Amino acid sequence: MKLIASVDKNWGIGYKGKLLVSIPSDQRFFKNETVGKTVVLGRRTLDTFPGGRPLAERENIILTRDRSYTNRDAIVVNGTDELEKLLEGRDSDGVYIIGGQSVYEQFIDRCDIAYVTKIDYEFAADSFLSNLDDDPEWECTEESEEKTYYDLCYRFCTYVRKKKD
Repeated sequence: MKLIASVDKNWGIGYKGKLLVSIPSDQRFFKNETVGKTVVLGRRTLDTFPGGRPLAERENIILTRDRSYTNRDAIVVNGTDELEKLLEGRDSDGVYIIGGQSVYEQFIDRCDIAYVTKIDYEFAADSFLSNLDDDPEWECTEESEEKTYYDLCYRFCTYVRKKKD
């Protein structure tokens, strides 16, 4: 599985249920990377999407503890075991974990690649992604040149889980 996220200097990903910032080239990267693939997200993350609707041109799997929740445009699962059973036999390269914090926390250990847009700014944040720079299991293998959006500087980074000896 892969993980995709946009983080600030403190690895913040959101505040009060919303993204910290929307950068058009980051949104394009996200779309290009995930179209035609499977995305796994929490119900509260889905609520932040336009109209609270699943992403077009992707298989959306919503992870929620609410057993009564349904969504006609997505697959709904109620736990990690149910998700793993659903994904059994699939190419995990086509599965992207897209948030929020609790979903990242549950699946980061199952991911081999993380695409992280790192924004060189410290926002007010109340949800976070684990700092992969401080995690000895992860290595940044690719980093774009610095880009700007108005006064924000950011980079696209690819992290790969190190192979265990």
